[in-house]
Amino acid sequence: MFNSIRGEITGKRSGSVYILCGGVEWDIAAPQPDISALPDTGENGRLFTWLYHRDDQMKLYGFASEGRRATFLELLKVDGIGPKGALKILGGISQDDLETALEAGDLARLEAVPGLGKKTAQKMLLALKGKLVKAADAAPESRYGDLVQALAGMGYDRRAAADAIAQAEKSLPPGIAASLTAAEKEKQLFKESIVILSSL
Repeated sequence: MFNSIRGEITGKRSGSVYILCGGVEWDIAAPQPDISALPDTGENGRLFTWLYHRDDQMKLYGFASEGRRATFLELLKVDGIGPKGALKILGGISQDDLETALEAGDLARLEAVPGLGKKTAQKMLLALKGKLVKAADAAPESRYGDLVQALAGMGYDRRAAADAIAQAEKSLPPGIAASLTAAEKEKQLFKESIVILSSL
């Protein structure tokens, strides 16, 4: 429904940001690191958003990047973690540390996150290991998010899918790549990525 909101930052407080856009001032809940990454009050900023809607509540959540929002959505898939809990986790550990802890199976590091107990940390390890793409590998996902999602839907690991797309893109001859439309390029990359992933 909403992908992002860009406008004048009219206020920052613990856990939320006010953004004025088109005459409407939005109150957006956000992790503290994402709030800190925004420009100062009075300047323009952008948050990638997700709308939480229930019969008795509607709340807008915002993140500094699409990758941060994707991490938030992955956290919501873990049993016992709701929007407030996911926001608290993202506020208590950096993106790099979270991804590293999940990949290394570092339960102690996850348990050190404020408000995250042992049982929930264990559930996170089981549910999310291999699901979060490292920041260094995030460029292909930010540009080809639909492709990564499609490959993940076929059962491939998200990081492996992002790596395969990057490898497929590098292997395209410059002349051919320049002659393809965006849709044709994505189709070609999808085919090549499946070949690469199948050979692993």
